[in-house]
Amino acid sequence: MKNKKTILALFEQWNDALQTKQAKNVVKLYDKKAIVLPTISNKVRHNHEEIEAYFNDFLVLEPNGVIDEAHVRFFDQIAINSGVYTFTFKGGHRVQARFTFIYRWNGQRWIIIEQHSSQMPESI
Repeated sequence: MKNKKTILALFEQWNDALQTKQAKNVVKLYDKKAIVLPTISNKVRHNHEEIEAYFNDFLVLEPNGVIDEAHVRFFDQIAINSGVYTFTFKGGHRVQARFTFIYRWNGQRWIIIEQHSSQMPESI
């Protein structure tokens, strides 16, 4: 239950859900009270309905993510995975961003309770 490999695999599960191009498949990975601070929207998402609306827009871009750097930590029933990932979108456009996924063990599985993603600042 509490090992780095398990938590890193949750990103792969999430990315695989993105590949289905069905927002409902992504939303299933989030707690009903999850908060999402998304990369390509200025609006904070507070519930499944809002999270699904965000992913409906995001999935049109056909994102595929790869973790470049990850740091996994555990605190009781909470696991945090933060670092840097790169998304490739249809047409080959790439965006690197910082991320934080916070998971809670709900007695059966790890579920996302908060996610933050922000595009890396442009180089000067």
